[in-house]
Amino acid sequence: MNLVVDEPKRFWSLVRKGRCLVPTWRGWLVLVLILALLGVISLRSIYPFLAVNDPRPGGVMVAEGWASDRTLDFIVAEFRRNHYAKVYVTGGPVEIGRLLSEYTTYADRGAASLLKIGLNTNEVQAVPAPTTRQDRIYTAASALRNWWREHGVAPHSVNVISEGPHARRSRLFYRKALGKEVQVGVVAFPSRDIDPKRWWRSSAGFRSVVDESVGYVYAVLFFQTRGE
Repeated sequence: MNLVVDEPKRFWSLVRKGRCLVPTWRGWLVLVLILALLGVISLRSIYPFLAVNDPRPGGVMVAEGWASDRTLDFIVAEFRRNHYAKVYVTGGPVEIGRLLSEYTTYADRGAASLLKIGLNTNEVQAVPAPTTRQDRIYTAASALRNWWREHGVAPHSVNVISEGPHARRSRLFYRKALGKEVQVGVVAFPSRDIDPKRWWRSSAGFRSVVDESVGYVYAVLFFQTRGE
């Protein structure tokens, strides 16, 4: 007759002795190869994931007022090519160069630039956003939603024009702010400073992709809309 003796309990019964399988050197080699393959796939797929192009036909356009001059030229061409009803330019207070400029918000500065390069006052509307210390995209989108309500504007669809890997996060925040009644599309204008296929080879590309990846994860997992 065999007696089964219970092993003494350790650490107040929080853990117990057990058995587990561990990889051999061949197993570790396979795991390393799999991780390397996943890393290569991630490097090549993260940029097109962030710089998403998913436009909605018709409706209006939203331009981020801090956009570069090349992006503003693209916005004018896109506006004329697809016959948008209007372009709304968003953005909060200018933080660099405000003392040397007559425009105190990115919305006003971006709108003035679009007028300068070909659009008219009936086609462009600046919608400045208030000062905020965080979630600036959402704040700009909320300001646009409030402006629409105050002026009786109710677009059924909108295309957000953004730069490179910033596009996916911009669309996400505009969807959160504008609600389900508005279809939000996005058009990503390629950044001149980033090679989409080898973004990690430049400091600008690496910085932009990493920042936008972290920002998008935050927006998906931790951001909560405000009671408005």
